[in-house]
Amino acid sequence: MSSDHHYSAWERWLLGPGKPPDPRFTLANERTFLAWLRTALALLGGAIALETFAAHAWPQSGRLAMEFALLLASLLVSLGAGWRWLVVERALRRDAPLPLPRLVPLLSVACALACAALVPLLWGHWHG
Repeated sequence: MSSDHHYSAWERWLLGPGKPPDPRFTLANERTFLAWLRTALALLGGAIALETFAAHAWPQSGRLAMEFALLLASLLVSLGAGWRWLVVERALRRDAPLPLPRLVPLLSVACALACAALVPLLWGHWHG
């Protein structure tokens, strides 16, 4: 009898072969997933805040570009979090090494670009 006989066909298809990992590792993987989702929600909230509160502080084209960048980063972090959860869960089931996180460099680049976009705006505001 298979060790994953209590899993549905959907779960077996999604998680792949292997044995259920120690529940502590699965729960840690879920907490990491939720932390990434909080980050995605913060990026989404930033886009909403810009639209709501910065309409008169920024030129429309710059504001819309920043909102779009924040929304895109939120989308990518959300999708990446789900993908990361899945590949880590599969690796845990196979006792394989954990993959490197692709979200970390993505978020780092997104934050660096946001800062680079804000510097000229703030510089002009302070010295204008």
